[in-house]
Amino acid sequence: MKRLFTLLAACICISATAQQNVGFRQGNITSPIINEDNTVTFIINAPKAEKVEVLGDWAADKGYGLMQKNTDGYWEYTTAALPSEMYTYRIMIDGVIGLDPTNPFTCRDVGSTFSLFYINGGCADYYQVHDVPHGSLTQEWYYSDALGERERRLSVYTPAGYEKGNKRYPVLYLLHGSGGDENAWVELGRTVRIMDNLIAEGKIEPMIVVMPNGNSVKQAAPGETSENLAYRPMMTNQMKGYKTGNYEESFDEIIEFIDSRYRTIRKKEKRAVAGLSMGGFHSLFIALNHPDKFDYVGLLSAGLNTAFLDMSLPAYKDMEGKLKNFQKEGYDLFWIACGTDDFLYQNNLDFMKTCDQIGFEYTYHESERGHIWANWRQYLLQLTPMLFK
Repeated sequence: MKRLFTLLAACICISATAQQNVGFRQGNITSPIINEDNTVTFIINAPKAEKVEVLGDWAADKGYGLMQKNTDGYWEYTTAALPSEMYTYRIMIDGVIGLDPTNPFTCRDVGSTFSLFYINGGCADYYQVHDVPHGSLTQEWYYSDALGERERRLSVYTPAGYEKGNKRYPVLYLLHGSGGDENAWVELGRTVRIMDNLIAEGKIEPMIVVMPNGNSVKQAAPGETSENLAYRPMMTNQMKGYKTGNYEESFDEIIEFIDSRYRTIRKKEKRAVAGLSMGGFHSLFIALNHPDKFDYVGLLSAGLNTAFLDMSLPAYKDMEGKLKNFQKEGYDLFWIACGTDDFLYQNNLDFMKTCDQIGFEYTYHESERGHIWANWRQYLLQLTPMLFK
């Protein structure tokens, strides 16, 4: 009995400690505050700090805000009016960067975690949950002979009603950038919410969206492999298997797995491949190495800088010849999008010059700003209504 009492007392102490750890709010502070004019106010309680700053991904003031102490002794900063989007930010207190302590909503991008908020009244409305029929997100493991003879993980979105019906669907293969993984388009791209909302409005064809892991030497996202926490997030260009061509050449494995497991329409006119940055590079060469598989291709701020790559590798060799062969096979849409401030902007212009020289047809969309998720989410909103028409 004494031993049981001691054990119960220990459990109570642990529970009490856990409850104390749960608390994170600082008094009655709310941050951020979305004002009626779409300005955003941040408030931080850091009484001993000498300097507090906001570091965000909005365009106004390049996302920088120097906070000032208000009459209540709290640090405060208000942005300029912001257009509708999902925004991420962090707080820097005396040179130490962290999250907004009163904002529980966060997301991970590569190895950093950010606080987030939405400005409604535009594209951000599609990134949030509404009272519409909801699709499902499944994380699947498939076996890859080509990439290390092991299981690899991918994320699959199926539209509302998929489980109850027998209808077959077109498929969009949506690829992430360097530093991303099979979670990137779900968490940062808000793909599931975008698809639910666009389908509910009748703006896009109901489709399956497959989001694979494009890091050929890694099975899954950090923390989801047998390496567990020993594998920390990193940029893909720091990995050994970066742009060797084996991922692009072996993409048939993913297509065959999806076609065997899901009710897909197994025709090239009902398949699309699109990706951002590194995923745009992958999309290009997946399409060019499998010209009989895709009628729709989307290059979103594509990583088309080939200066430091071995373009003699089989997957990349004779790009112009592969483009001509892809055009000969026929396709419905080859869509290129890039921001004018993107560091890959000139590379995309150079690629389009190559296309022009050989008469390869494409559609180009140019936006403002640079290599950011705000552009890629908006590109997804623009691209998907053009698919499978």
